[in-house]
This record gives sequence, C-alpha cells and structure tokens, in this order.
Amino acid sequence: MKLVVLGSGTSVPHPRRAAAAFWLETAAGSLLLDCSADAPHRMAQEKLDWTNLDAIWISHLHLDHCAGLAPLLFGIKWAPQIDRRRKPLKIFGCEGITKLLKAIDESNNYKLFQQPFPLEFHEFAPTDEPRQIETLDGIRSEIISTPHRHESLAIRLTDADGTTLVYSSDTGYSESLAGFARAVDLLILECSFYRDKPTVKHLELSDAMRIARLVGPQKVLLTHLYSEWDEVDLESEAKKLWAGDTVEAYDGLRLNLAAPNHPGGVK
Repeated sequence: MKLVVLGSGTSVPHPRRAAAAFWLETAAGSLLLDCSADAPHRMAQEKLDWTNLDAIWISHLHLDHCAGLAPLLFGIKWAPQIDRRRKPLKIFGCEGITKLLKAIDESNNYKLFQQPFPLEFHEFAPTDEPRQIETLDGIRSEIISTPHRHESLAIRLTDADGTTLVYSSDTGYSESLAGFARAVDLLILECSFYRDKPTVKHLELSDAMRIARLVGPQKVLLTHLYSEWDEVDLESEAKKLWAGDTVEAYDGLRLNLAAPNHPGGVK
C-alpha cells in the first residue's frame, strides 16, 4: 500500500491544509478515503492517476469529507482521457450519499450520474459491531460506527500481504474504535484539538494517545488538524503521552506501508 495525504485539515480554510482526503494505492487498485471539496484538484496537484481512480470511500456527510464528490463527477466527464475509461467508479460509504448527490444533481440538471463509464453506489448502515463489506477485490474491508454523526463510519483495510490500515475519520473517544483498530500497521486518526476540546464529537491529543496505547499500531498518523496546532510541535507532545511512532499529517506526505514481517514496514 502507498498513501498520499491530500488533505490534513478541517472545514475551516487553512493556507497549508486542505480538507480531508487520502489517496491509497494498493495492488487491488486505488481508493480515495473521503472526498472533500479540495480533493479533486489536490489529486491533480499530486500528479495522481485520478481519471483511473477505482473507488471512493465516504465516512460521513459533513461537507469537509464529501463535498468534492459532485464537483468530481461534474468535471471528470470533460477530461479528454476519460473517454477511454470503461471500468466502473465505485462509491462506498455511509448512508445518504446517493440522496445528497441526487439533491445536488436535480437542483440544476448537472447530469452527475450520466458518465461515459458505470457508477456503482454501495451504502452501509451504522453498525456497533465490526462488519465485513466488499470494496476492491483482494482487499478485506471492515467497518464500524464512530461517535461523531449517526452515519459516521471508520474503515479497516487489509491487503493480500496482510498490511493493515484503519481510517477513523472524525470521531469522539471510543474504546470500540480502539478494539476495531487493534494492532493495525497504520492508524489514521483524527486529532482535531490540542487540549480543552469544545465538543465530545472530536478528539484532543490526550484522547488520541489513549486510543494509540490501546491499539498498539506500528504508526499513528494524526490528521484533521485545526489551526491551533500551527504553533505546537505535535510529534513531541504526542511522545510525552505514548512512546510509539506518531506522525503529524501534512498535505503531500507520502507513506509506504507494509506489514511488520515485510521488509521496510511503514515508511
């Protein structure tokens, strides 16, 4: 697996952080984890093969995680190279994705669903217990609800080599999430606030590191960072609370992932 951070920020505009999006390249295909309004152009900026994207995962319906879907579908049909595409674009995630896109589509006859290639939609109900789902062939995919919005879901992905990744997206503190992510190679975990968080529906650093201690991942990538983090050395502060490997996400960061028994591990 190879990961590219497209957006490490939040809904609040930031000069260096786009809203949530992560490109994941696997032997089974490419997967976009969340699709903020910034994501379509960020894929192009990173010179990724966005016209051949295999699948999109949407964790929940806050606009900083899903608002790029409609612009992507509106714009992709005009890309000169798209006429050669025949494989479907699979859109997976929480309940309500199709309803949201239809509302946008019907507001001005955007013809979002009329593409030169098939679109597939797969929506999943909230689940308090881990549930296996189908995403890309060759990838084991599991989901679990998180305490953020009713529809919010975390996802765990395991490739054929046994490399594992969990993407929490937005979440409040959850020991169920920690159990779901146990011993994962890379935990992509939100850490919205440094301390004194104003809501239980997000994490601050002490929450995130408490989850890390329970999970025991090979590496934690902290993301969804508000501007209060700009003047804080996140990695140094994290080390005070958990001795493991914590990385501050930033736009453009690239990581190569492999299981611990595979040469290289997570880099």
